Amino acid sequence: MNSTVSPARTAPAAARNREPILAVLREVLPASGLVLEIASGSGEHAMWFAEALPSITWQPSDGDDGARASIAAWRAKGKLPNLREPVALDAAAPGTWPIARADAVVCINMIHIAPWAAAEGLFAGASRVLPPGGVLFLYGPYREGGRHTAPSNEAFDADLRRRNPEWGVRDLDDVTALAARCGFTLARRVAMPANNLSVVFAKG
Repeated sequence: MNSTVSPARTAPAAARNREPILAVLREVLPASGLVLEIASGSGEHAMWFAEALPSITWQPSDGDDGARASIAAWRAKGKLPNLREPVALDAAAPGTWPIARADAVVCINMIHIAPWAAAEGLFAGASRVLPPGGVLFLYGPYREGGRHTAPSNEAFDADLRRRNPEWGVRDLDDVTALAARCGFTLARRVAMPANNLSVVFAKG
């Protein structure tokens, strides 16, 4: 008997953090329009947020073939009219992004598990596709004032840097400075469970 393994991936953290993230998104995203999600990963967040925010069109993306297959599998299960097919997108190469305009950009748990060039590309690309006042929402762990906010984050940072010296928990001051160079201002900082932050930048 043949059996087919679904390409849909499951990320345990997605189930844990989706409700707290959604609560912030409800406050900062526009009432309607197109939201571009960068590095959508398994696609679980994309399906959850698209279902919870039916007036928003959700565009997932990822640079990884397996991730896009997982997103497509979740999309096929959900059959949500406002959840688009995933597109291939390299955050570090904003000039190649296949989306020309978005009303908001969301990026969850990426910039610490990627080279700094990905963060630079993220802000440059978001600046290109967003209108004035458009928001870029980031979620993940951060250092603040050069210090980790919890021992668990410090250990996580050390593990990331062992795996790849170009990875690591970023300092919020560095991210805010990068944002300013790309025409963004820090609009909100929201403490989240498990020593994470939701950080909202607004395009000037």
